[in-house]
Amino acid sequence: MKLSNIQIRDPFIVPRQQEQKYYMYGSTDKNIWQDGNGFEMYVSENLEDWDGPYEVFRNYEGFISDKNFWAPEVYEYDDAFYMFATFRRRENDLLGTAVLKSDSLYGPFELHSDGVVTPKDWCCLDGSLYVDDHGIPWMVFCHEWQQVGDGEVCIIQLSHDLSKAVSEPQLLFKASEAKWPTSFKHERVQFEKNYVTDGSYMFKNEAGELCMLWASFIDQQYAQGLAKSLSGEVIGPWIHRPEPIYSEDGGHGMIFKTFEGETMLALHGPNQSPNERAKFISISL
Repeated sequence: MKLSNIQIRDPFIVPRQQEQKYYMYGSTDKNIWQDGNGFEMYVSENLEDWDGPYEVFRNYEGFISDKNFWAPEVYEYDDAFYMFATFRRRENDLLGTAVLKSDSLYGPFELHSDGVVTPKDWCCLDGSLYVDDHGIPWMVFCHEWQQVGDGEVCIIQLSHDLSKAVSEPQLLFKASEAKWPTSFKHERVQFEKNYVTDGSYMFKNEAGELCMLWASFIDQQYAQGLAKSLSGEVIGPWIHRPEPIYSEDGGHGMIFKTFEGETMLALHGPNQSPNERAKFISISL
């Protein structure tokens, strides 16, 4: 299957050097705004031709959610694979990020955390794992604009087995602190101005600086932003690039390296279903 034929949002690439294969996860329900069915994965040797889909998680009776299965990110950690994914909870209709676990990249992934690890009464999405230089695991995530108006990016410390939060959430920044996002009004939201935060993802660039990708909107067009930590630590302070690094109605990015050593930005675009596709862009940061 060609990449251009795969409908997927929030693509997340796991390169396996020892296998010379790339594993691609993402939001794969045909209509991600409705019923949650599960997550599928694709495998490639060249980032263009893909095998799959392989079902790695399937909804089941009694699961915490039946709607909005979003943004699965898979990390190898302590000899297992952990999936951070967003779900709209049955109990309160709020989004939150939970952690699932598997012994294989092919799944099946099973719920590892006790429900979501984001704050129970917050509407949150797009949790990502970052392990700092001290070996401490953190989850960076977005506090939804629909609940706070000015969308937030926050961080919370995780237990070493990634099953729960062991600290209170800390605010890193609000969307309006960057120069490039634009505000909007929404008929079902009480705030006069709204700014989106979406798809936060921490990584280190070639210079060893701690960076973060995050997405928002410019006049209803999805765009990909970049921030850097002045201290080199997860708490920041975070400074924002004045312009987005991608503004052609695409975002929710992550960074990976090809087997040839090339740094790639993975994101989806355009942002409208059913036309969204994974895009891989060579980048120097």
